[in-house]
Amino acid sequence: MAHTIINSTKAPAPIGPYSQATLANGTLYVSGQIALDAESGNLVNDSIENETHKVMQNLQAILSEAGMDFNNVLKCTIFVKDLNNFGKINETYGSYFTSNPPARETVEVSRLPKDVNVEISCIATK
Repeated sequence: MAHTIINSTKAPAPIGPYSQATLANGTLYVSGQIALDAESGNLVNDSIENETHKVMQNLQAILSEAGMDFNNVLKCTIFVKDLNNFGKINETYGSYFTSNPPARETVEVSRLPKDVNVEISCIATK
């Protein structure tokens, strides 16, 4: 199957052997994003809300590079280190989906890359 690698300079470069996203047959598969600032390389983790906003901004940059936005998102997966933060994460995340939110699951995990508190991936289509 032919696919196109999508990379945005406005989102952090991958920290391992993976692409930011791949596009195949009109479907975009976006790798999990954490709250790394693409310009400085620093983590944004002063609050769970700011951390979640940065994750969503990184997703938005990748979607934009593929000619899409949050209206194209079909499904998200949210990984959290502590479900006690879910309410704040959910409120911030929800502000990016003003109508027809995508399907989603949220999973609590013991650890995430760079010891962040939240990581989100998504699948979108044109």
